[in-house]
Amino acid sequence: MKNVLLILTTFFALQSCARINDPSESTDNKGSQEFVKIPIDKSQTDTAYFAAGCFWCVEAIYESVRGVIEVESGYSGGVIKNPTYEQICTGKLKHAEAVKVIYDPKKVSFSTLVDVFFNSHDPSTLNRQGPDSGPQYRSIAFYQTDEEKVIVNDKIKALKEAGTFSKITTEVKAFEVFYKAEEYHQDYEKNNPNQGYIRAVSIPRLNKFKEKMPEVLK
Repeated sequence: MKNVLLILTTFFALQSCARINDPSESTDNKGSQEFVKIPIDKSQTDTAYFAAGCFWCVEAIYESVRGVIEVESGYSGGVIKNPTYEQICTGKLKHAEAVKVIYDPKKVSFSTLVDVFFNSHDPSTLNRQGPDSGPQYRSIAFYQTDEEKVIVNDKIKALKEAGTFSKITTEVKAFEVFYKAEEYHQDYEKNNPNQGYIRAVSIPRLNKFKEKMPEVLK
């Protein structure tokens, strides 16, 4: 049994989100596709920001939600300006891998997006999600207004009272700035469906979320 666990641990470590830090390594010619971006009328949208582990996974999850128009992968929660993926992967910066969720508030509420957040990752694991470990993978719910802060805190209070998780390590943090990640990270799961990490971690995580909240899917 110990040998089996060692093999599995090694496998997932090799498939870690942080293993891909070169654009040439991120290409999956067998499964990549071109996705045409539709212009966004920003006057009709709101934005929300979350960090919940590898942004490839989180981006794909939010893109599956009805009312979400676009999701960008990037970095937030730290103080360094314009961080790079290589810098983030060291775990020495205060930034976390995060997503910017552009959504239609007439079709989906911030409250529902917070529900998606807590139903799509494990907020009880400090600085870890699945095979990915380090402060760059920590759980953060960013708020931009006092109302959003109350919504997040109320969700956390309800989860604690329900005993849904053994503990909750999620940071409730005032949003300051979001730095969009390198272009090859955008729509990574869509463009690289056969990449090892995507097949082993990202797609199963997305499917698990879909089973939990089918009512919010597109």
